[in-house]
Amino acid sequence: MAAQTAGGPPDGSGDPAPASPPAGSRAGRNLPMAIGVGVGLGAIALLSLLTYRVTFLVVIAAAIAVSVWELQGTLRRARGLTLSWIPVTLGAVATMALAWPYGAAALGIGVAATTLLCMVWRLPGGADGYLADLSASVFVTVYIGLFAGFATLMLVPDDGAQRILTFLILVVANDVGGYTAGVLAGKHPMAPTISPKKSWEGFGGSVAGCMLAGALCVWLLLDGVWWHGLIIGVAIAATATIGDLTESLIKRDLGVKDMGTILPGHGGLMDRMDSLLPSAVVTWALLTVLV
Repeated sequence: MAAQTAGGPPDGSGDPAPASPPAGSRAGRNLPMAIGVGVGLGAIALLSLLTYRVTFLVVIAAAIAVSVWELQGTLRRARGLTLSWIPVTLGAVATMALAWPYGAAALGIGVAATTLLCMVWRLPGGADGYLADLSASVFVTVYIGLFAGFATLMLVPDDGAQRILTFLILVVANDVGGYTAGVLAGKHPMAPTISPKKSWEGFGGSVAGCMLAGALCVWLLLDGVWWHGLIIGVAIAATATIGDLTESLIKRDLGVKDMGTILPGHGGLMDRMDSLLPSAVVTWALLTVLV
């Protein structure tokens, strides 16, 4: 998500930048617009968590539906793949929601059931491209449905709202720390063939931001040991960066700059979910073990 700017082509995703990037933005995007949209999304999440936390499941469900829709369109246009988006969407939302009453078991059962449904759903299309289409559907089911389900697991405990806030704050700290350090000091490309604008200096900013945010959140929000937050912070900085690089590779493979256009200044919703999805898995695991 964060640009983590270094010398090279002007786009954080590693794809060709627009012909006329916004003035003053070394990240190649409209920074004020991106900040405004990000604050708006954060406000929606915060409102749901601070009122009645179960409503946050609606926020997750909406994010799942939009993300699956974006991916099915991108895969169809770029590769001619037919994603079984209806069973994938229904299965992913059901898997995420059922994790509230039934816990981690619902995630495995949900992914398996959704895969079976996709196998049947694609049968009328015949043998041509069956394996490729089914593989894409299963990938999206796991990448979005399964990973998002771990956010539900974080929400279940009595301090679930605080756990989700910790998760979101850590991902934002990764983004802000990486962007700031990258713009101010980024000189050494981290992965020039994947995302030329990512720098090691930016990654250092991500680690520092996540460690600080992790220590404060675990201590103040979760009444835990502050240095456990340092461990979680390092893990999330690494996970979020891996998620960002992975999506950059996916977009390079598909030959697209963004997954969609629904979020001004950001691209598609999937362009914001790249670090959130894998980080949800790691945050849930570490909070379960350490806090």
